[in-house]
Amino acid sequence: MPGNDGWHQKKLRRLPHLFSNTLELPLRWDTDVVVHSGPMSLRFTAAMKEAWNEIKAHTIEILPGMTKLVIRDSEGGDLEAGCADLEVDRWRCRLLDSARPRLATVRIVDCELIVTVPMGTDGSD
Repeated sequence: MPGNDGWHQKKLRRLPHLFSNTLELPLRWDTDVVVHSGPMSLRFTAAMKEAWNEIKAHTIEILPGMTKLVIRDSEGGDLEAGCADLEVDRWRCRLLDSARPRLATVRIVDCELIVTVPMGTDGSD
């Protein structure tokens, strides 16, 4: 049924919100992002098409035990309002359960966005 296909497709786009930790970058969903996984951290790198003056990492607790790490420029608007609405064109990734999103760092070096999310085993932030 054609109507059911659209419903399933929409549900799949919302899937990242079901995981405990999610990273959302200020990039289109089809942007090439290189993910480096090591024992101490996850590192995400992507080329930036536009220059930004300042960029920040924001952690938003959606529910107890469910955190969304959102990367935005300093003029990214009301983050809490944006959390309620899903922007389907954003690049998202499920983070490992051992990720510590509250300790994430973000920087831009030579027009490249670099997000580092530390890993931990004790579950503390």
